[in-house]
Amino acid sequence: MIILGIESSCDETAAAVIEDGRRLRSSVVASQVEVHHRYGGVVPELASRKHVEMILPVVLEAQAKAGIQPADIDALAVTQGPGLVGSLLVGFSFAKGYAFGLGIPWVGVNHLEGHIHSAFLDPEPPEFPFVALLVSGGHTALYHVTSFTSAELMGQTRDDAAGEAYDKVAKVMGLGYPGGAVIDRLAAGGDPSRVPFKRPFLDKNGFDFSFSGIKSAVNRFVQSHPDELADLVPHIAAGFQEAVVDVLTHKLVAAARARDCNRIALVGGVAANRRLRERVRTDGAANDMLVTIPPLEFCGDNAAMIAAVGYRYLEQGIRGALGDDVYSRNRQ
Repeated sequence: MIILGIESSCDETAAAVIEDGRRLRSSVVASQVEVHHRYGGVVPELASRKHVEMILPVVLEAQAKAGIQPADIDALAVTQGPGLVGSLLVGFSFAKGYAFGLGIPWVGVNHLEGHIHSAFLDPEPPEFPFVALLVSGGHTALYHVTSFTSAELMGQTRDDAAGEAYDKVAKVMGLGYPGGAVIDRLAAGGDPSRVPFKRPFLDKNGFDFSFSGIKSAVNRFVQSHPDELADLVPHIAAGFQEAVVDVLTHKLVAAARARDCNRIALVGGVAANRRLRERVRTDGAANDMLVTIPPLEFCGDNAAMIAAVGYRYLEQGIRGALGDDVYSRNRQ
């Protein structure tokens, strides 16, 4: 079965072609970083307008790279939520119309399920059950995954997501947007012990997260050290990152232990972070756990993961209806 996937939940317009749920035929992602860079974050109205501009070219490019014609597509999967409503509506409306015109089935997909499913796009996908840490700009959560379409939420952030904290800390330090990559790069040349920050565990025995406190701590430090800031930037970045990574890896391992599970996965946009990938691998190995981290191309928002989830739902006979609508908040 050939599935065309479409993703437009935030600031990437993406399309991909997946065959039989695993074989990647093509994946195209059009980024909007340059559009939003000057504003220090995603501007929803600009994002939705850019999606309108890019949706058709991206879909056509994905089909061309896959070597298929519209008539070869068996079904379509599209992100239904959560995300920015204006952005979601562009991809969702296009997908419904395209599927209707081709006379093929389609299904709406939860964006977070897509990120979890990116683990199965790894050359060595995990076996069930496993515990997944989903870390992105809008979400930070732990899931106990028991099948392709079943995942129990074990804990989530009560305020800022980890990726959101990275962006806000980068903005406070004048590093620009997006903040995750630049902080990761600067942290590699810094000493986390020079500017240490308290670990934001919230509850060391629980699985919820909170990153608003460490974001405020960095802001206070920056404001109180204006004359030293230029020299301290790499050390602040390293101290902040080490604190966040400590919490994320600790809770991932603890959640797996709580479910007597020896398999863990790291997914989502922040899964591209060099230090986090390194720590999840080393901490997982130290606890005799098998670790899965998708290739970098599948960590950020992409349509391959959406098509892969859609394949599983379509297999079960689940279909979308023309009256279906998008949703901004996670409803699972």
